[in-house]
Amino acid sequence: MMKAFEIGAQTGLDSLRAATRPVPTPGPGQVLVAPQLVSLISRDAQILRGTYAAGQSPQRIPVSEGVGRVVAIGEGVTEVAVGERVVCGHFADWIDGPFNPAIFGHDIGATHDGWLAERVLLPAASVIPVPPSLADEDVAGLASAGLTAWHALVEMCHVKPGDLVLCLGTGGVALAAMKLAKAHGARVAMTSSSDAKLAVVRELGADITINYRTHPDWAAELLAQTGGVGADIVIETGGQDTLGLSIASIAPNGRIVVVGLTPGTRHAIPNYLAFVTHNVTIRGIANGSRAMMVDLLRAIETHGIKTVVGKTFAFDDAPQAYRYFAEANHVGKVMIAF
Repeated sequence: MMKAFEIGAQTGLDSLRAATRPVPTPGPGQVLVAPQLVSLISRDAQILRGTYAAGQSPQRIPVSEGVGRVVAIGEGVTEVAVGERVVCGHFADWIDGPFNPAIFGHDIGATHDGWLAERVLLPAASVIPVPPSLADEDVAGLASAGLTAWHALVEMCHVKPGDLVLCLGTGGVALAAMKLAKAHGARVAMTSSSDAKLAVVRELGADITINYRTHPDWAAELLAQTGGVGADIVIETGGQDTLGLSIASIAPNGRIVVVGLTPGTRHAIPNYLAFVTHNVTIRGIANGSRAMMVDLLRAIETHGIKTVVGKTFAFDDAPQAYRYFAEANHVGKVMIAF
């Protein structure tokens, strides 16, 4: 038997419940992994609240990203061996090639059991061995936030030295994007409502920081600090209500990448004229492929990129970890150690 947590009725954070389950047996093409460290992302809280992947089985095991060791392999598995440390993108069927909506059919931590258990079954073709030089905390949070940032900056926007990358907020995707942008020689601007959080990201390398409470028109403030030029790339994690200011902040020929499913109250395309006159490209993305994650791991190893960790909880304290994450007073990843 193994200990696990289940999503329950999806009526709020209190739906998370402890459970005891039989240890699964890997079938053909599967591996059984013992998680060592897992990381929370926004949709983990959304799933418990029923605002993402609603209607899942109450027995679903949550959490979409982590790192662990292979403890058993199924018939025909040659990709990895018992004892190897592995990670896995949460869209398990997206191995390579362009996006296809079919990837949503196998979503670890949503449509399929995730990492918040003492054992997790994963497709052998989807897992990726982790280089020995990389610490658990530097890879446990890659499958969602890190991979999404890589897809946005490198695959989609082809970030280059000298670009100015604007990251909205100080969440997991924004922090990962900041680290990757700096590794590629770009400058970074970040927004937050907290001066304390902005002080932290300045220490981590942010070149421009803007408090959007002090400067509600943060696009104008960014333009003022860049001599009217604006950002070459915007990592748009704020949702519909910030898209207008993102467009207002963009440089000519800039690129805006929309990440996540943040709800909003406005539905018309804002700043339509600027959207056209600045020749802006706006693209939505959904995480990334296994091939992208292989490249991301290589870049992290090459550049020595470290993940910012806000706080780590014990496995039995997972409910407290969720509540701490949902309060959003932290900077860096919230992780759960086994």
